[in-house]
Amino acid sequence: MINVGAIKEGYVLDHIKAGKALSLYHDMKLDQLKDSAVAIITNVQSKAMGRKDILKVECPVGTINLDVLGFLDHNITVNVIKDEQIVEKKKLSLPKEIHNVITCKNPRCITSIEQELEQIFILTDEENAVYRCKYCEEKYRKN
Repeated sequence: MINVGAIKEGYVLDHIKAGKALSLYHDMKLDQLKDSAVAIITNVQSKAMGRKDILKVECPVGTINLDVLGFLDHNITVNVIKDEQIVEKKKLSLPKEIHNVITCKNPRCITSIEQELEQIFILTDEENAVYRCKYCEEKYRKN
């Protein structure tokens, strides 16, 4: 049994698909958090999933963009920690709108010309995880 110490305040991201924690760490830009400790625990035995990864992030609550996390993998369970106790468990869902997470691939989109514009995608088909660019309606489908 591995024991990784408790965190005072932050998040425990649980039920991450086995082998995906490191890419999630980079996609969430957790490497850019200043003065924050991050523990990456991989390939842990899980009754529900067989194997899973876990991320423990010690940071002020509100630091992590849960919409981005929901977009990357809405099956992750988020445990919010304060004073070394779980104060809330959040089940993520696909966000209705995401900003600056993916970019529009349409070369005629205004975001290709006006590069300071935010990349905004709106969820148009929740069942199939389809997002469309706010400006040109180019389709982006999560796989």
